[in-house]
Amino acid sequence: MDTAVHIPTEQIFLEGDLRTPENPAGVILFAHGSGSSRRSPRNRFVAASLQEAGFATLLIDLLTSDEEAEDEQSGELRFDVRLLAQRLLAAADWLSHQPGIDDLPLGYFGASTGAAAALIAAAERPDTAFAVVSRGGRPDLAGTALTRVTVPTLLIVGADDNAVVSLNRTALAQLTAAQAVELVLIPEATHLFTEPGTLEHVARLACWWFQQHVPTPAPGEPVR
Repeated sequence: MDTAVHIPTEQIFLEGDLRTPENPAGVILFAHGSGSSRRSPRNRFVAASLQEAGFATLLIDLLTSDEEAEDEQSGELRFDVRLLAQRLLAAADWLSHQPGIDDLPLGYFGASTGAAAALIAAAERPDTAFAVVSRGGRPDLAGTALTRVTVPTLLIVGADDNAVVSLNRTALAQLTAAQAVELVLIPEATHLFTEPGTLEHVARLACWWFQQHVPTPAPGEPVR
């Protein structure tokens, strides 16, 4: 089921697209990268794969249309990862009150600067998320929050995206508290994974990571 949603925060509403397959195992909240939106074809491709794997997905615009227009001129808001993290947490709170998905385990999928926001959100609410996946992310922008991330974290980077590979290697060394952490380099891929087969590789890895780490119902609990 596809639903256009309007998520309240303290001052604004976030626009989003929620898709819920039958009997989802969890819900994955997407944090897009700098200069992108919930309509990102790359994130939508990954979201479709996650839906086929049995996860609900929520793609949201982290900035309003007015803020996006301002950001096109200044380029500042896209790098305000703490603001973006707070909006992700507002979306997570909203999900926790939606009938039918309120009790689903929550995972974060972040791209570019959105990966830093997802990691900060996971650090701020360690009991809320079960895993984080970063695609071509800038986890370094999460700063000291990296040392407080406890959930399983997968960093996916194009092997030919040299500068971002280096930043992810540095971040990997700081994710010491995570239950599981891995850096995977996609061969012959650059930052946007436009090379044939590389985005499909990202989607398979994301599905694998979330499936490996999604909590299973305890004995006596209903299987969704």
